[in-house]
Amino acid sequence: MCIANQKGGVGKTTTAVNLAAALAAGGLGVLVIDLDPQGNASTALGVDHSEGTPSSYNLLLWEQNFQELAQQSPTNPNLYCIPATIDLAGAEIELVSMFSRERRLAEVLVPEDLRALGIDYVFVDCPPSLGLLTLNAMVAAKEILVPIQCEYYALEGVTQLLRNVELVTEALNKSLAVSTVMLTMYDARTNLSHQVAEEVRQHFGSKVLRNVIPRNIKISEAPSYNQTILDYDPGSKGALAYIDAAKEINERFIAEFGALVAANSKHEDED
Repeated sequence: MCIANQKGGVGKTTTAVNLAAALAAGGLGVLVIDLDPQGNASTALGVDHSEGTPSSYNLLLWEQNFQELAQQSPTNPNLYCIPATIDLAGAEIELVSMFSRERRLAEVLVPEDLRALGIDYVFVDCPPSLGLLTLNAMVAAKEILVPIQCEYYALEGVTQLLRNVELVTEALNKSLAVSTVMLTMYDARTNLSHQVAEEVRQHFGSKVLRNVIPRNIKISEAPSYNQTILDYDPGSKGALAYIDAAKEINERFIAEFGALVAANSKHEDED
């Protein structure tokens, strides 16, 4: 699942690391791939991403595989991160002339190898742009999660993102779909948040998670301590909200997977 929205400041990285931490805390194996040159996801997960550290840059250049690059979280043995370093800033320029430039990530994320490592979920944290890094994430992913903040111009940028998703689906990855929309920075005290939430739900329907992420100072403080909100303040409203959102996402997956298994079994019986 790639976390994408070309608009900055909507909570992409915060969503990626905290959902990953919540799922890992529930016993699932989770890998976070930091594809944002700023490396904020790497910082929040407490993994080394200093200059020269093997990173997602090496993964895109096919220099090392994800098993070699994944660092285990210092707080949860089920959580792994492939960090981003400053080297990634020049990756888009280098990728332009490379063979299969939009499939570099997809080619190295082999599902069987991920399962062998005990990985149940992969989250790709994308930069706030629709360049080659985000394109690689979309081609590699099965689903897209779009965080939308409950503020003015909430849907700004999402239209262009959806247009790009359509193009990727038609040309490069037919299984890609926007499966999940998450409302972030929700302030129940304001009419604005209620109005934005209603507008988003009307636009995206059942794709919008029931659980919303509140505006919470603890969520903002956690990265400065190199921690997710679940490590920094597990009893806060922000932590509980991400735990509930992670449960909802996992329940959706189980329901969808169960329906798929049932459908396949029915076809086998008919054959």
